[in-house]
Amino acid sequence: MGDERRHATAVLLPAYQAGPHLLAIIDELRAAGSGPIVVVDDGSDPASGPVFDGAAERGCTVLRHPVNRGKGAALKTGFRHIAEAFPGHAVVCADADGQHSAGEVRRVAAKVHETGRMTLGVRAFQRMPLRSKVGNTLTCLLFQAVTGRLVRDTQTGLRGYPAPMLGWLVSVPGERFEYEMNLLLEAARLGNPIEEVTIATTYLDGNASSHFDVVADATRIYWPLLRFAASSRRAVRVR
Repeated sequence: MGDERRHATAVLLPAYQAGPHLLAIIDELRAAGSGPIVVVDDGSDPASGPVFDGAAERGCTVLRHPVNRGKGAALKTGFRHIAEAFPGHAVVCADADGQHSAGEVRRVAAKVHETGRMTLGVRAFQRMPLRSKVGNTLTCLLFQAVTGRLVRDTQTGLRGYPAPMLGWLVSVPGERFEYEMNLLLEAARLGNPIEEVTIATTYLDGNASSHFDVVADATRIYWPLLRFAASSRRAVRVR
């Protein structure tokens, strides 16, 4: 029982305008013997209601935002709930649009429990749609330039965190897509190690289900990088 407790993992699925892919990953996780699954409905339209009802019928905890608040806010809602409802559980966050398999979720969870560290599921860039490949490559290069840390996939949605990290996760600023970049930058600033696990990501219809806004959300992601670089230069001058 003690060993099971040490390796307990909750899966967190933030979702906006969820489709049938959400239920498919839930079914796959359940078939693989997953622990608790928490779904956050981030203010989806009523048309997605049957999907979230289906998640609840499958035994998932479904948390709801009355309006769309952004991926960062949805993740924080999930983290707070898991810390309270499932204390001691590590958390693996996965996308709700069919990109990640249950096997990949389990591999990331295993790495988290093995190392006790933040773990990223790193996608194969050669299999990405061109838009995603170019954006990820540029962002990784910028991240390395401003932090000195090599992270091979700064935009992955498959991420694992050990239980003691949950309080820190909700303290990091950001409500939308910039939140996950802020996490990486703050980890780099604090000197926290970041583990990586290579995954084979599936893109459906060229990633057409993504809610990433090329202009607005890209700006949200690059702004923290520029701010981090500026603060680093100021720190060097002060010394």
